[in-house]
Amino acid sequence: MQIISTFKYAVAIVASSFMLPTFAQSVSADTVSAPKKVSRLTLGGYGEAVASRMFYSNNYKRYTDASKYKNAKSFGQFDLPHVVFFVGYDFGKGWSMGSEIEFEHGGTESAIEIEEEETGEYESEIERGGEIALEQFWIQKTFSSKFNLRLGHMVVPVGETNYAHMPTEFFTVFRPEGENTIFPCTWHETGIEAFGRIGDFRYEVMAIAGLDADRFGNKGWIHGGAGSPYEFKMATCYAGVLRIDNYSIKGLRLSASGYVGNSATNTLNATGKYDDLKGTVAIGTFGFLYNDHNVIARGNFDYGHLSNSLEITNANIASRKDSPSPKTSIASDAIAMGCEVGYNIFSLSKKLTSADQRFYVFGRYDYYDSMYKTVANMTDEPQWGRQKITFGVNYFPMKEIVIKGEWSNRLFKSQFNNEPTISLGVCYNGLFRL
Repeated sequence: MQIISTFKYAVAIVASSFMLPTFAQSVSADTVSAPKKVSRLTLGGYGEAVASRMFYSNNYKRYTDASKYKNAKSFGQFDLPHVVFFVGYDFGKGWSMGSEIEFEHGGTESAIEIEEEETGEYESEIERGGEIALEQFWIQKTFSSKFNLRLGHMVVPVGETNYAHMPTEFFTVFRPEGENTIFPCTWHETGIEAFGRIGDFRYEVMAIAGLDADRFGNKGWIHGGAGSPYEFKMATCYAGVLRIDNYSIKGLRLSASGYVGNSATNTLNATGKYDDLKGTVAIGTFGFLYNDHNVIARGNFDYGHLSNSLEITNANIASRKDSPSPKTSIASDAIAMGCEVGYNIFSLSKKLTSADQRFYVFGRYDYYDSMYKTVANMTDEPQWGRQKITFGVNYFPMKEIVIKGEWSNRLFKSQFNNEPTISLGVCYNGLFRL
């Protein structure tokens, strides 16, 4: 989680995902009373509540037999996509920690009931879907603005959405769909990271656990590979991450990031299933953010390659029925690109501008294909080549809160049905000091 610190501290650095603010005492020159101590404990978080109406079928066969669902009735959904709580602490002498727990889609709920129809047996039932995950837990040593170390569980800053994934950092009601589909999002792994800023350049270098090829699939490419169905994360394979951001031009950030790591043996029971396979995942991304003159523009281009995709596909399809694998085809290459532009129309009014409120009108375009290229002897699945257009508004009554509304349409090739949607959302993102 990336939080731009607003507090004074000589060696505070903005990290790839979020930075634990550290504080220094300060005393006004006009103050004669004792300085007020600032708590070393930092609380914060972000959250989203969303309502959507989908004007297409939600039947799981809507792609395999699209003509039957062309005139389907609309349906609605309420959701809590992400609710996150952050706790950080400054130990002093450059040492700090950060932790983040996330509830996706409301978390999970279970209950134990006595079933009268089953001779009074106790029965456990799942009452709500969703996920609860510890997305970050790290210890950081701050040396200087040019070099710092972080060890533990961290966000992997590959692509623009993983780098800036809080709801005040993108216009759409849901996270930008392309990167959110083909990459793990928010991508978090355990490892070690070095980061810092030298002049107009900021860098991040990470050594982390590799992805799990068991979890790759057709709809989301490597999206599921960062998670683990076990009580631990397999780390037979390792991976490296590099990200560079440039701030040479006022109001503009240019970014490039890359990832390389093997995946085939990073799962249980890999012997025999993935013999002599590497399953190397290589990703390259480019992104930008422009924020000036009451205009915000963001964009991304991402390309990924997976070696041994056919062999991994065959092994996964042949997995046992109780395997966590999706058991689908996996492409050798995937692609995602997107761009959004918004203009603050409140800037046209001096009164509204002075009230520190913003109202953006925006448009966004995405193209992404989780099966962009397939090797010979693998059937392409054209429904996973998608485009999406979105138009909407963002109202910020203050910088920490945003109310969003949008119309979007997911566009497919002619043999499939398009998927228009209307969504409303309310979101927050902020730090809370005790």
